[in-house]
Amino acid sequence: ALTDKLPKLFREANVLYWAKALLGLIYNIIDCAVAGASEPLPFNIPHVHFVEASLALSYYQDSSKPASKATSACAGFLLKEVINGGDEDFIKYIHNMDPNPLLNPDEFEYDFALFLAFTQHVQYVKTDGLVFISNYQGMCFALIYCAPAIMTSE
Repeated sequence: ALTDKLPKLFREANVLYWAKALLGLIYNIIDCAVAGASEPLPFNIPHVHFVEASLALSYYQDSSKPASKATSACAGFLLKEVINGGDEDFIKYIHNMDPNPLLNPDEFEYDFALFLAFTQHVQYVKTDGLVFISNYQGMCFALIYCAPAIMTSE
């Protein structure tokens, strides 16, 4: 039923909103550190983003009551950016129950997984232990990440 579906859609949209804000915090910190560096960095910093998404609601207006302006939501959708690529390109880097990368040190994208672990650490420290993004997964080459989870002690 829509009454059960809408709160879940709003929650998922809200998680994406906060995940983007927390990731933005990381890049603000990185940008300040890079600007203050006396030499160019000897490595590249990954630039990632979460899928673009928007909550769309469809409303129904009762036409049997022409003077009525009352409407009610009849459908809700979370519209998400299309991620091109097959399932073989999809990687889960960090599980939501463990802050350690799921990849082994000898695997190709392990350094990228460490960067994601770094983002968790900085988020945790900068929010005084309140919150961090977890459940990092997606496609490295497209630099698109989806299904974030916000971990909090509150």
